[in-house]
Amino acid sequence: MLDDRTTAATAWPAAYPQGYAVVDVETTGLARDDRIISAAVYRLDARGNVEDHWYTLVNPERDPGPVWIHGLTSDVLEGAPLFGDIAAEFSERLDGRVLVAHNAIFDWSMIAREYARAEATAPTRQRLCTIALSKELRLPLPNHKLESLAAHFGVVQQRAHHALDDARVLAEAFRPSLHTAARDGVRLPLLECRPLTEWSDSPATPRIGYQASYGQNSWRPSRKRPACPYPNPGRYETGGPLTQGMRVAFSGDTSVDRELLEDRAIEAGLHVATSVSRLTSLLVTNDPEAATSKTVKAKAYGTPVIDEAAFTQLLRDVAAAPASE
Repeated sequence: MLDDRTTAATAWPAAYPQGYAVVDVETTGLARDDRIISAAVYRLDARGNVEDHWYTLVNPERDPGPVWIHGLTSDVLEGAPLFGDIAAEFSERLDGRVLVAHNAIFDWSMIAREYARAEATAPTRQRLCTIALSKELRLPLPNHKLESLAAHFGVVQQRAHHALDDARVLAEAFRPSLHTAARDGVRLPLLECRPLTEWSDSPATPRIGYQASYGQNSWRPSRKRPACPYPNPGRYETGGPLTQGMRVAFSGDTSVDRELLEDRAIEAGLHVATSVSRLTSLLVTNDPEAATSKTVKAKAYGTPVIDEAAFTQLLRDVAAAPASE
């Protein structure tokens, strides 16, 4: 970790943000109909120093999901405020700051949906994922878990999957990451926070004792997608960018709702394939050794394979399709 003398001497990049909101939310699950049940925000200044922190429980108006993970039961959440009741205070914490989270696309998607339900908009326009930042810094981490990032910087985690402690841990690990980036002239991996402008919600089916988002075989209805307007430029090359028109397939569980990942890929100009063939440009999976039909075919065809974190990082800068002759 950098000491105070090193950080004090760092020439601070003028292009860096003026403030950050380090956020963690615990939820009833990972799907579109899941809800936030607790939220924490650590506000940091431009150099990553803690200004204050805030924490709240949130009544999800439904089954709390995997209690064995977050420890929040229906009895605990019954008297908690609804998200609409805390939206204004949450907004005050986010206002004008870059939202920082570990796997930020998940936290942002949950927050954006809650604001949409409350017919409001979160006042933050950019987010920063600490997984992406650790990759930019080439930190020697064994995996992309928060506990590994914390251990690298000597931060002690006291209550994993408790929003306030997870946010504290991330804030403490983000500061040295930020200073390392400033020292080495690293461009921060900032992404746009796009609020939801249209939302249709339906009551969640009670799932006492079972959480579909965590299941291995959760059923998802098929969705008709528009045809990709770009020709397939071929396979993804390791170290290069994704290019519009590439055929991308997904296999296995993802930490972010699969539909959200697919929607982001389509918005970027990629072709989401339901199977792997010789034409597939890339397979995204968090378990490349699993003997699924897609991973088996990918190995047989020599199709490139990357994990979800790497894919979401690549999505931030997809190359335009080659001009047609």
